Amino acid sequence: MVDLGRVQKELQECNRDVQVSGIKVSPRGDSLTHLSGTIPGPIGTPYEGGTFKIDITLPDGYPFEPPKMKFATKVWHPNISSQSGAICLDILKDQWSPALTLKTALLSIQALLSAPEPDDPQDAVVAQQYLREYQTFLGTARYWTEAFAKTSLGVDEKVQKLVEMGFPEAQVRSTLELVGWDENAALERLCSSA
Repeated sequence: MVDLGRVQKELQECNRDVQVSGIKVSPRGDSLTHLSGTIPGPIGTPYEGGTFKIDITLPDGYPFEPPKMKFATKVWHPNISSQSGAICLDILKDQWSPALTLKTALLSIQALLSAPEPDDPQDAVVAQQYLREYQTFLGTARYWTEAFAKTSLGVDEKVQKLVEMGFPEAQVRSTLELVGWDENAALERLCSSA
C-alpha cells in the first residue's frame, strides 16, 4: 500500500522551494498515486526555456518500489523515447532506494537532460543522431523544446508572423532554425538578406 502520509510530505517538500528548483509535483485529480511533475529545461542545453511535464504513477509498493515516470511533454533525447516518453534512468529501475524522493527522481531526470547517455539509449534513432550528427541533434532537440515545451509563442506562430511580413515560409523556417528560434534575430537576418 502506498504510504500516503509520505507522499503528502514529499509534495510539500517539492513545492516549498519551487522558486529555486523550478520543480513542481501536484496530484492529478484527487488521487495521491497519480501525479504530475514539472521540470524546467536545464540552462545551457537545447532544453533551456522549456517546461517539461512528467507523468508519475506510484505503485502499491512505493516508496520501496520506484515511481513510474514518463515524459508527457515530447522531448528529443537519447535516453527518453520520442514516441512514448519512457525514460531510461537507473534510479527509476534497479537503483531505486526508499531514501530517494519524487523530488530527487525529478532532479535526476533534469540532470539526465544535461548529460545524455547515448551508449545506453532508450531511443536508438536519437542516440545515433547524437553520436553521428551532433549539430543536427541539437537543432532537433531545440526545435522540439520550442514546439512542445514552451508556452510562449510556438514555432508555428513565429513562422506565421514572419510569413505575414512577406518572407517565403521555407526561408523563414530555415532562418529561425539557424538562430535557435529567436524571432528577432531571424527577422534581422531575413531583412539583411532581402
